[in-house]
Amino acid sequence: MHVITDLDRVPADVAPSAITIGKFDGLHIGHVRLVERLRAEARERGLNPVVVTFDRHPASVFAPDRVPDPVVSPRQRLELLRRAGITATCVLAFDDDFAALSPLAFIRDVCVGALGARLFLVGRDFTFGARGEGNVDTLLAHADELGYEVVVADDETGPDGERASSTRVRELLAAGDVTGVARVLGRPHVVSGEVVHGAKRGRELGFPTANLDPDIEGLVPADGVYAGWFHDGESVYPTAISVGNNPTFEGVPQKQVEAFVIDAELDLYGHRVQLSFVERIRGMQRFDGVDDLVARMNEDVVDARRILGVPPSSGA
Repeated sequence: MHVITDLDRVPADVAPSAITIGKFDGLHIGHVRLVERLRAEARERGLNPVVVTFDRHPASVFAPDRVPDPVVSPRQRLELLRRAGITATCVLAFDDDFAALSPLAFIRDVCVGALGARLFLVGRDFTFGARGEGNVDTLLAHADELGYEVVVADDETGPDGERASSTRVRELLAAGDVTGVARVLGRPHVVSGEVVHGAKRGRELGFPTANLDPDIEGLVPADGVYAGWFHDGESVYPTAISVGNNPTFEGVPQKQVEAFVIDAELDLYGHRVQLSFVERIRGMQRFDGVDDLVARMNEDVVDARRILGVPPSSGA
């Protein structure tokens, strides 16, 4: 997949294109279905499917004090779009100059001129250009003049009939409902980061954990203990994931993410790994002593095994 950040250096094989435009934060099930529709419409017309998105949330310009936390990092978003089969993703710098661009200039100069757009696939409530003055009617008004087609897509809903949205994903993550998140995304939620040295308390308790650097990619769910999967390159292991500050001990950093890999002892320091969240086991708790904590951690591992379908260890 081509990643375009400079409209003066668009690869020659991108045009002619079919494009869709949006933030695509999280690439939830609605986004995925829109991309699938884009690929189908493009294939039918002999065009290349291209996603146009932004390097930051538009609120960073219009309301910087209300910018929502991103569900995925820019790198994660590009990887998800690559897996979805997109020919190119154009990442536009959403700055003051771009925000002031007129709807016609955006269509004519960016989409048609630079990216060779011959088809726009957009939602009914799509707006664009300075002050959001452009909409579907604006696109239709210039279609014949600039030589493109407009296809309007209906909103996509999740399995429960609810409209899929990045806002809903954030709400569910804030509640620790990673099972609900997976329904909206169409896949488990994933965070990634580098394994770093921690206080080694887990090792002393018989539960050595992989601690992720605080600079984590992907929105971290609410504090608690989760069952999930640990991805180290091509290797995947069942894991119990702890999120929070472990209030049984003093001085533990807030929002620490650590994973106890079940039935494996690994040398992971310096590895960049991924954690996918399957189900929340419990919220974060404070225990009266180490013995109570260890007993609960043993129960957590039993619960994680059950949730993930991992049989008891031979030594159990």
